[in-house]
Amino acid sequence: MAEHNAAPVDADVDLHVPADRAELRPSPLPVLAAISAGGVCGALARYGLQQAWPHPPGGFPWATFAVNVSGCLLIGVLMVIVTEMVTNRPLLRPFLGVGVLGGYTTFSTYAVDIHGAASAGAPWVALGYLAITLVGALLAVWAGTALTRAVVRR
Repeated sequence: MAEHNAAPVDADVDLHVPADRAELRPSPLPVLAAISAGGVCGALARYGLQQAWPHPPGGFPWATFAVNVSGCLLIGVLMVIVTEMVTNRPLLRPFLGVGVLGGYTTFSTYAVDIHGAASAGAPWVALGYLAITLVGALLAVWAGTALTRAVVRR
C-alpha cells in the first residue's frame, strides 16, 4: 500500500550520488523566514517613525515621506552591494531588500495619506505630496545606486 504523505521523488535522481542530489530544489523555508524576520524589523521601524512624527488631517505626512524616500535610497545602496560586492550570501537580499525595506517602505500609506489630505480639504497638499514623493523616491534610488557604485569602485 502506498504512503500518501510521502514527498514526491524524481525517478532519475539517485540520492547516493552527490551530483544527482544537487538537482533537488532546496527548501524555500530559509528564504521565507529571512523575509518574515526582515519584514517585522522594517515594519516596526516604520511604525516607530510614524508614531514619533504624526501629522494632522490635511497636513503633510512627513514621516511617510521620510520613510519612503529613505527606503528608496537604501534599496539603491543594497542593490549595488548585492550585485557588485556580496555574492555568497543568498539570504541577504531577501532579508534586507524584500523583508526589511519591503516592511519599512509603505506606498499603500502614501496612497491613503493622499486621499486623507484631499478629503480633509487640502488638495494642494495631496497633489504636492503625490508629486514630491514620486520624484523624491526615484531620485533617492538613483542617488543610492550612484553614490554606492562610486564608493565601491574606488
